[in-house]
Amino acid sequence: MSVKEQLEQAKAGFIAKVPAEAQEKIFLHIKEQQQSGIVFGLREGDKAPNFTLTNPFGEQVTLYDEVAKSPVVLAFYRGSWCPFCNIQLRAYQQCLLEIQKQGGQLIAISPQSPDNSLTQKEKEQLTFQVLSDPDGRVADSYKLLFELPDYLQNTFKNTLRLELTEFNKTERWVLPVPATYIIDKEGIVRHVYVTPDFMVRMEPQEIIDQLKKL
Repeated sequence: MSVKEQLEQAKAGFIAKVPAEAQEKIFLHIKEQQQSGIVFGLREGDKAPNFTLTNPFGEQVTLYDEVAKSPVVLAFYRGSWCPFCNIQLRAYQQCLLEIQKQGGQLIAISPQSPDNSLTQKEKEQLTFQVLSDPDGRVADSYKLLFELPDYLQNTFKNTLRLELTEFNKTERWVLPVPATYIIDKEGIVRHVYVTPDFMVRMEPQEIIDQLKKL
């Protein structure tokens, strides 16, 4: 089953299980972002901002150190509470050997706490770097960060029973727009996949195809 098919299946489950009022607010926010005129994410040819973030084991990972070794597939996702993100990361794990065969490496970033990243890494058996960006500083530098409006905060807290600030160990109600970048050894963004619709993600085969072009 392709990632697209898995995501469509997850969307059907979301529609079947999540209360209609919450769905309305979530889909409203996606529509508002799509129609806002905001251009989310970097563009192809941009210099990728450097960063140093912590992995679940307390180790520091610096982007420019990593791209000096090999091109980086950099995936920003919402968190382990998001079933669409989990489908994406599992699919990327399954094609990790092919990514490496094409000379690339994979790094995933979310605003969740290192403890939650560790739980996810162990549960999903992820062998690539999973980094924590709790205050969204890196996501912001990649033009992906947004503040959840009050109506969506209320939906998360009161209907979905998810207190994001607690989950992410931060005071801010922030998330990244899901995005996947392919960054070459000079730190240049060579491919961008960004969409406010968090139910859609970049297919693994497209990652492989883009790496072959480097």
